[in-house]
Amino acid sequence: MSRKKEVENVENLENVEKIESLESLENVEETNTKASKKDKNESTTVSKIDQIVNSVKDKGKIDYSELAAQLGNFSPEEMEKLFDKLEKLNIQVANETVDIDDEEPNIEDLEEVEDLDIEDVNIDTLEGISVDDPVRMYLREIGKIPLLSFEDELKYAKLSYEHDEAAKQKLTESNLRLVVSIAKKYVGRGMLFLDLIQEGNMGLIKAVEKFDYTKGFKFSTYATWWIRQAITRAIADQARTIRIPVHMVETINKLIRTSRHLLQQNGREPTPEEIAVEMEIPVEKVLEIQKIAQDPVSLETPIGEEDDSHLGDFIPDDDSPSPQDAASYTMLKEQLNEVLETLTPREAKVLRLRFGLDDGKARTLEEVGKEFSVTRERIRQIEAKALRKLRHPSKSKKLKEYM
Repeated sequence: MSRKKEVENVENLENVEKIESLESLENVEETNTKASKKDKNESTTVSKIDQIVNSVKDKGKIDYSELAAQLGNFSPEEMEKLFDKLEKLNIQVANETVDIDDEEPNIEDLEEVEDLDIEDVNIDTLEGISVDDPVRMYLREIGKIPLLSFEDELKYAKLSYEHDEAAKQKLTESNLRLVVSIAKKYVGRGMLFLDLIQEGNMGLIKAVEKFDYTKGFKFSTYATWWIRQAITRAIADQARTIRIPVHMVETINKLIRTSRHLLQQNGREPTPEEIAVEMEIPVEKVLEIQKIAQDPVSLETPIGEEDDSHLGDFIPDDDSPSPQDAASYTMLKEQLNEVLETLTPREAKVLRLRFGLDDGKARTLEEVGKEFSVTRERIRQIEAKALRKLRHPSKSKKLKEYM
């Protein structure tokens, strides 16, 4: 009886091992299938990105509207990869002529993309970003907003298309995490993180207003375009005291990245010549970009520990005369007034108008003639007579030392 039980236990153990082996094999096959599908999707995405890049490489520039027309089957993450590659190749994505209030991207050819799981957008992943209390409060609030399923998103998109304000608000609130995810990529470009989020939210609102579900593409892809557009335009318009065009901002960013790369590679600050070789542009262009990239400095910047002096106090005015010249000019003016007082009032006024002694603007004979209601010839005679009087040694000796 004991021998029979032992045989049964062995058989049961062999059956369990067979089942576990089959399950393990099925799991391996399932994993390999998923990995194969993932690799295939990634390969397809890379191929499409390369196709878009190659189509605009020769031009070196592409409009946002033109690019948007080629973004079929692209999720926001894939769009980010495309933009990063375009930026690395110095292909400018021009939005200079696009007005976020009026212009709509040409996206009629966009096809429906894969469902973007916004739950994957982790708003807590903010490494390297200084987050103060207002930002934390905002992130905490939007984290409480439930996300929409694809079916719910489509339902609210239809209602929004029919001008349902409540649906528009629901669609906007459910995509606020997408704005944060995009905005954090632009930190460090001259605007506060909360300001970037605010500008991105404006783009999201515009996307909700203009989204047309009947064209068959996903809202998140459409919204990503508007969010990026709003943020990049805000950076160009607001990040600097003196506005720099969008295409130049992109060029400056590339120069900064190139400089950092050469610094890490050589262990020292790169020269303009080295940067020019790396960027394949003339040295003069590098110097021009560096000059444009400089931040303006206020003349009221405090100097010293006591803050009793400012930068403007130490900057000379090259256009102002030296103290010696200013004193000589004042004395000349006084001597000239004394000499003119020896003439008749009419003669003195004619000379003052003809030579601009009062306001620096010299008048023609015709203009002075109109002032006195006489002919040009008569003014010429008065001027000649007055100058003869001034050439008398008793008067001219007072002015010769200033000549």
